[in-house]
Amino acid sequence: MTKPEQVLIIEPQGELRFRGPFTGTHVTSYIKLTNPTNHKVYFKIKTTAPKRYCVRPNSGVLKGKEVTAIAVCLQPYDFDPNEKNKHKFMVQTILASEVDPDDFPNEVWKDVSEDLIMEYKLKCVFENPVSSTASGKDSVPNAPKSDSSTTNGKNKAIEDASKTSSKLSESEEKLMKAAAEVNQLRAEESNLRQECLQLKEEILKYQNAMDKGMTTGRLTSGPVERSSPPMSLTPTTMIAAVVMVIIGYFLGKLI
Repeated sequence: MTKPEQVLIIEPQGELRFRGPFTGTHVTSYIKLTNPTNHKVYFKIKTTAPKRYCVRPNSGVLKGKEVTAIAVCLQPYDFDPNEKNKHKFMVQTILASEVDPDDFPNEVWKDVSEDLIMEYKLKCVFENPVSSTASGKDSVPNAPKSDSSTTNGKNKAIEDASKTSSKLSESEEKLMKAAAEVNQLRAEESNLRQECLQLKEEILKYQNAMDKGMTTGRLTSGPVERSSPPMSLTPTTMIAAVVMVIIGYFLGKLI
């Protein structure tokens, strides 16, 4: 069965790289998803090693021309060279026009047909300078012992690499927090817009009710006005008229 061609632009292509050391701190890599179409696209991220990774977000929806970054965090563990070719990721996508648009992203995938799912695979590549140095020493028989200065230099390089990795991890965490705050602000903006629309609808209903009441009053009091003498303007009547004009002016400003 032939799968449909992937519509999203996915970066990096083919490989997702993680640079060690992998002990003591998590290592993060990113998958960039770009929707070049004008259609809404649902996406979901899957992996062959779910216990090793934390993916945020692992599913969602991309509007037309929208771009998002998926943070893939490798949990701290003792690196095993035998696992380096076993970890893989898959990006699955589906056009929103092919499913019910009222469904939530997680519910879209429950009953979707396999013929509609677009897939893209990435294999994980691990760059572990500590492990490669150790394996290089073991591969040379009767290798001479290094002097203390060389050992100290290597230890310092390892410490510097660890510090750099820690700084990068902090920066990545800040980026993830900033992305979460942006999503929260978007949700609050949407709620405010809905509240404004509801307020405008209530004001329109109130104004229509007032106009209808005034029209009904005029029609009802028409015959009575013909038979009764004209009403004289009293101070109370003038104050009521001014208040009605002010209320009408503010209602017009609000609308």
